Amino acid sequence: MGATKDQKSGGIAWHPATKLVHEGTLRSQFGETSEAIFLNSGYVYQSAEQAEARFKGDEEGYVYSRYANPTVSMFEARMCALEGAPAARGTASGMAAVSASLLCHLKTGDHVVSARALFGSCRYIVEDLLPRYGIETTLVDGRDLDAWREAVKPNTRVFFFETPTNPVLELVDIAGVSAIAKKAGALVVVDNVFATPLLQRPMPLGADIVVYSATKHIDGQGRCLGGVVLGPKEFIEEKLHNFLKHTGPSLSPFNAWVLLKGLETLTVRVDRACASAAAIADFLAARKEVARVFYPGRADHPQHKLAKKQMGGGGPMVAFEVKGDKEAAFRFMNALSIFKISNNLGDAKSLITHPATTTHQRLSPEVRAELGIFDRSVRLSIGLEDVNDLMADLDQALVAVR
Repeated sequence: MGATKDQKSGGIAWHPATKLVHEGTLRSQFGETSEAIFLNSGYVYQSAEQAEARFKGDEEGYVYSRYANPTVSMFEARMCALEGAPAARGTASGMAAVSASLLCHLKTGDHVVSARALFGSCRYIVEDLLPRYGIETTLVDGRDLDAWREAVKPNTRVFFFETPTNPVLELVDIAGVSAIAKKAGALVVVDNVFATPLLQRPMPLGADIVVYSATKHIDGQGRCLGGVVLGPKEFIEEKLHNFLKHTGPSLSPFNAWVLLKGLETLTVRVDRACASAAAIADFLAARKEVARVFYPGRADHPQHKLAKKQMGGGGPMVAFEVKGDKEAAFRFMNALSIFKISNNLGDAKSLITHPATTTHQRLSPEVRAELGIFDRSVRLSIGLEDVNDLMADLDQALVAVR
């Protein structure tokens, strides 16, 4: 693809891989190549008058690293360039990003419509936490546009969902749900962590706010926690900024620097992981020990057409059901050598999770069954190892299930 003219980036519109290396860099007087870590909490002023102007907002500049920090600012600017968002704020974790994006906007008496298929902690926020503050919530089947329409009330303020979902990779039609939300005057908040910003861009499809756990593929090597919220300037710089400033879930400057380093290799890592995930999904689908495979890039995924419409690939995650029960799933997991058992994802190392006993264990068996999460269900996060070694590892472990 040829480059096009743009006032940003010296008059040239960079491709994502270039943005992820260069965008947002702030260099000090020393001219460092790698971004500097401004590992400080406070700042000094040239005069008392300057301090007053900074606090009043009459002069731009840093005041306190709970509010903003140069290294964190670089991470935010780079994420904005990648996502195509006007503004962003980094947070201490992905869950800090999710909770802040909702709580900074909502108040007692408001109503939230959410997809029912959510990461366990996200479902806790929607189902348990928000109602404590008098915020009404309704859970719907995110795949069903009519369910979203029917859930709307006069006080509906937010639509919230993740797509693909954790762990069985259901999809939500971002454009379709966003159109319904706009008619209702509601804000659309999308957790885009499984797709990564390289494979799916919710904002051009109508979403207002996008959140990430940067702990996952953005870091990509299991090193640190972090999150980010992206959206319109008015929302980010007024509602969200004030909420974060006064409640304190700020992103560490050191973690922001680690995430900047992660972004530099994001395209390489995601491309490799997606190619391996597609091959592994096909491999698993052909195995007699496997009951069912869930991968948006395969034609047998129930929402494959939607995946082709709104995603740039099948993604780096694969879910499947082992034939048998929990004992069979555990026997399979324990027989693996390269794949490591972990509740995390998005690492350079390939990981396997048993959602029913970890990430979604707090849900009742009935609710888990409603979400398609069974004792036989497992989730793979594909890493950077040789795909032939990964398939050989899966092969020998599947033998243990027989």
